[in-house]
Amino acid sequence: MVLQKLETELRLRGFSEKTVKNYIFYNQKFLDFINKQPEDIQEDDIKSFIAHLMSDKNYKPASTNLAICSLRYFYEKVLEKEIFTKITPPKSEKKIPTVLTKEELSQLFNAINNKKHRILLELMYSSGLRVSEAVSLKFEDLNLNEKVGIVRQAKGRKDRIIILSNNTVDKLEKYKKKRDKKKLFPDNPYIFPSNKQKESHMSIRQAQKVINDAAKKAGIKKRVFCHSLRSSFATHLLDSGTDIRVIQELLGHSNLSTTERYTKVSTEQLKKVRSPFDNIKF
Repeated sequence: MVLQKLETELRLRGFSEKTVKNYIFYNQKFLDFINKQPEDIQEDDIKSFIAHLMSDKNYKPASTNLAICSLRYFYEKVLEKEIFTKITPPKSEKKIPTVLTKEELSQLFNAINNKKHRILLELMYSSGLRVSEAVSLKFEDLNLNEKVGIVRQAKGRKDRIIILSNNTVDKLEKYKKKRDKKKLFPDNPYIFPSNKQKESHMSIRQAQKVINDAAKKAGIKKRVFCHSLRSSFATHLLDSGTDIRVIQELLGHSNLSTTERYTKVSTEQLKKVRSPFDNIKF
C-alpha cells in the first residue's frame, strides 16, 4: 500500500490514532481525486484538490486546513518533496465559543434522568474536560480524597492534573459504590463504560447525543455541544477572577492565546469596563 510508509512514520512519531486515521483518509482522498502516483504529484495538483474541497465539497476552513496538514506531512516529511512553498491555507473562522449561563447549566443537568449520563456532563463542566478525555477516564485516574485527577496522554500527548468539585466527588463515590454493590461492569476500569463493548468506554458520539437530547429537553435555544461545557468552565472561572494562566494550565492549552479567546465571552469582565460616555458631564 502506497500510504503504508505514512502510517508507519506517524506511529513512530507517536501521533494519536485519530490523527493517523485522518492523515491517511485525506491522502487517500487526494490520490483518488488526482489519479496520480505520489512521486508524480506537483504543486498544482495540491491546489486543484484544495479548490475542489472548498468549492465543490463546501469544506470549512478548519477541515480544509486538516487536509492540507495531512498532505504536507506526507509529501514534505515522508517523501521529502518541496511542493508546498506557495500554498497558503485558508484563514480559520474566528467563532466565539458557546457558553451556557449557570441557569442554563442547571436546566441542562436537571433534564437528564440517567445518573451515569448526568455525572458525565457534570464532570465535563466541573473539570473542564474535552469529551474524549471524559469518556476515557478511569477510576484509577482520580483521587477523590484530594479532589484531583489526571488526564493521561491528553492533547499533545501530555498528562495534566484536573480539579474535581465537591459535588462531583460525592456523586462519583455513590455511583462507584452502587456499581460495585450490584457488580455492574466488574472488569471494566472506565467510569463511563460502554453498554455494548466489554472493557470499553462510552463513545464520543453517544456523549454528544446525551447533551443534544438534554439541551432539547431543557428548551435551550443555543447550539449546545460537549465542548460548550468546557467553554463554560473556562469562562465562569474567568468571571470569578481566576488567573488566566491557571485556567490555561487546567485546560491543558499550550498557548495562552488559545485560552484568551474566552475573555471575549466573559460578560462579568465586560461589565467591569466603564463606557467613556459615563464620564461626560452635561
